[in-house]
Amino acid sequence: MPHSSLHSYRSVDSRDADDEEEDDDPTPVELSNSGILWASDASPMTRPYDSRRSIERRRSSEIDGRVPVDEQSSLLRNADSAPRYSATSGIHSPPALRRNNSGSRSLRRSPARSRQTSIGSRRDSFSSRLVNALHNHHRRASVASENGNLYESRLSVFQDDRVWYDQFTSTDWVHDSIADAYRVKQLRSRKDIRGRLLAWFDRAEGWILVAIIGCCTAFIAYFVNITEAVLFDFKSGYCSTSWYMSKKNCCSGASTCENWTHWSESFVTDALDTTGVQYVAFVCSVIILACLSCILTLSTKTVIPSALSLSTLDENLGAPNLRVEQDEEAKRRGVSPANIIRETEDRPPMVYYSAAGSGVAEVRVINSGFVLHGYLGVRTLVIKTIGLILSISSGLSLGKEGPYVHIATCIGNIMCRLFSKYNHNDGKRREVLSASAASGVAVAFGAPIGGVLFSLEEVSYYFPPKTLFRTFFCCIVAALSLKFLNPYGTHKIVLFEVRYLTDWEAVEMLIFIMLGVIGGALGAFFIKASRFWARTFRRVPLIKEYPLIEVFLVAALTGLVSFWNRYTRLPVTELLFELASPCDTFTSSGMGLCPTNEHIPKIIGYLAIAFVIKALLTTITFGIKVPAGIYVPSMVVGGLFGRMVGHIVQYLALNHPDGGLFGMCGPDDNPEACVVPGVYALVAAGATMCGVTRLSVTLAVILFELTGSLDHVLPFSIAVLVSKWTADAIEPLSIYDLLTDMNSYPFLDNKVRPIFTTELGDLTHRLRPERIIDISNSPLVPAKELRQKLDILHIAGEIDGGLPIVHSKVLVGLIPAPDLEFALDKLDNEDNSLCLMSTQVHWNNPTEGEDEEDDPTDFTSYIDPAPVALDIHSPMDLVYECFVKLGLRYIAVLKNGRFAGLVSFYFHV
Repeated sequence: MPHSSLHSYRSVDSRDADDEEEDDDPTPVELSNSGILWASDASPMTRPYDSRRSIERRRSSEIDGRVPVDEQSSLLRNADSAPRYSATSGIHSPPALRRNNSGSRSLRRSPARSRQTSIGSRRDSFSSRLVNALHNHHRRASVASENGNLYESRLSVFQDDRVWYDQFTSTDWVHDSIADAYRVKQLRSRKDIRGRLLAWFDRAEGWILVAIIGCCTAFIAYFVNITEAVLFDFKSGYCSTSWYMSKKNCCSGASTCENWTHWSESFVTDALDTTGVQYVAFVCSVIILACLSCILTLSTKTVIPSALSLSTLDENLGAPNLRVEQDEEAKRRGVSPANIIRETEDRPPMVYYSAAGSGVAEVRVINSGFVLHGYLGVRTLVIKTIGLILSISSGLSLGKEGPYVHIATCIGNIMCRLFSKYNHNDGKRREVLSASAASGVAVAFGAPIGGVLFSLEEVSYYFPPKTLFRTFFCCIVAALSLKFLNPYGTHKIVLFEVRYLTDWEAVEMLIFIMLGVIGGALGAFFIKASRFWARTFRRVPLIKEYPLIEVFLVAALTGLVSFWNRYTRLPVTELLFELASPCDTFTSSGMGLCPTNEHIPKIIGYLAIAFVIKALLTTITFGIKVPAGIYVPSMVVGGLFGRMVGHIVQYLALNHPDGGLFGMCGPDDNPEACVVPGVYALVAAGATMCGVTRLSVTLAVILFELTGSLDHVLPFSIAVLVSKWTADAIEPLSIYDLLTDMNSYPFLDNKVRPIFTTELGDLTHRLRPERIIDISNSPLVPAKELRQKLDILHIAGEIDGGLPIVHSKVLVGLIPAPDLEFALDKLDNEDNSLCLMSTQVHWNNPTEGEDEEDDPTDFTSYIDPAPVALDIHSPMDLVYECFVKLGLRYIAVLKNGRFAGLVSFYFHV
């Protein structure tokens, strides 16, 4: 089954009679090989839960006032709510706050629940409130009908304040959607002028926000481009008039630049000649810049408790797959799930670096609903931007286009704090993050349409039509802003924009198809080679413990072998530009890409050497701990091969004019009169990138926007199509799909449709009393009992799960585990408290018309009164579609109208 299929369906409240001796934790039912399911940092594996809870409370009591917003802030942050620390120690994240939904304040309870009421006063009013609640239930129903739906709306769970999403949990898409509907309904209910203005501004907030994001993304791209160009040229020398200028700006287009001073002119030594000095300066510069970038990246180190089944959250194909290794060990030894849980305590914690790699796979996981605090924060944005400048300027075989996606998404996440509409609703925030990711591609390739398609095809999980239009607007704003900033001094958006004037011949289509096949094979073999390299070299204990050593070795090798070949010494964007560019003039000397007929074989050999070096360096560079992308380096590898093929075809056409395949081309004619090698280079570049990333329509549009030639849309499209077919046959997973699969990312791909032959009842067994809340005898449940039930969920790793509430075996509601934990933590006397768990009974009498203080023992505001439920005979295809299309965390199972179990998906331990 593909990696993106539903990973683990299991009945939360189920267990066969034969499994009673292993009652600590039910055995998960596996449906695929991938880690899809959610985990939380509130795992009890690092320490006993009681001590963890006491530490959390002590920390919470030490904080007064607002918590400052930083890079580790929650994806949802409410400045006026009480702080709450994450439940797990050892994770570098600040306290997660109460989740303040975007529902109207006038229709929901007060956002700040007073904690000043003494326990004695609560006990004094307990009896009167209980009697009033139980004896006036019918009267409340009549009052509600008289007052319309306002009272029922006020009591709705979707409008009450609930906890913020904890670390490593999932977004409740349904809840956020309904909460936003209440907000919009109340906003539009005002018919006065001020209400109409507020409604108009509310509709304009999205457009204003994406416009700001587009401008900020363009500015960051401008800063990165001009800064990395200066640092890259420092490897060869400096400008004597202005040291902060790049070689291009210092020389101002002059053929002979007197203002540029090479290092060999400044450092004269008898041991080394001019070339030797330049060589040493080049190698040292590569190593220094790469190591500085790695040091910055390592400063974003984050530690995750070993109980979680995540392997890593950065591009490290060598990270051990904890879930697979655990399952294989359990099968080999027959270890019970309870023993497996205990064994995880001895495992070392998982470590990841939020600034490492491109971040595309992680952004895709976050957009699917995974909550990862700090990954899209200010600190990550600053460090990744500076680290990207250093890594690109070092000359390593990596690109900046992938990291632009992560940087732009960080900008979108930060700018969402400007508007409470997006700051307080995680579902709507994901729409903005999708537009932000698209703007990153727009400024990277100068392709706004390609950016929209990239967001739709690669990183977005939920993409409604309104998001499509706003994403397009965001990309247009980003592209226009970058054009006005003019980072390259050419009034072009990107460096390697090219134009082809010569049309292609029909016979060349066969060659383009061949390039598509070879490009797809190169991309697939690159994935296999990267995985092999990561599993062998990167798992060496010294390299695994000290990533800086790997960066040093890769940088040293890059500097040593890249200096002697002009095409490996150039930055990847400039190299791709030269490979794809057509020729205006032709030279009979040197190593330029516009040779005359007799010098073409020499250029082919020179390109072959560069192809081998770049392919090797790109393979070993992917996954090192620096900000790095794979898009342009993969295009460069394919471009080198395509340029070789183009020159071979060009040489045959010039020296065999009698063939008639390319018209009447003679050896003395213009070499590009019949064959343009740059077209072959760009076709192969796109095919290779498709083989690595499996982007199809997006890539074809990007290539079209780079060339601006309608005549070559068909060759680009056919090559991409053939490349994807070939790559899928060799390696079914793209590089990001492979990362998602091997590192057990919690991602359920909505583009994949697994094949099921079972029904929901096959996964549902008998009920377990410790996994349900039974209010048949009384709506009041002791808080101590609720804490014990919550501990059972935590021990099983079901932090993102929930406890169903049943009355006479009928499902009447469900309380999510994070909400229950937050509600219990608010109690001053948990051991002696009784909690109200019925939505049909309330403490306060609505007929009194008084704005009474909410009692913390009233848990009704945290209960979902209408959880999604399916019959036990429902086909698994329907269950899968509910999880994928609705973004559910759990589904209740009914049998003859009675509750029969709960199916959820999560990371199991």
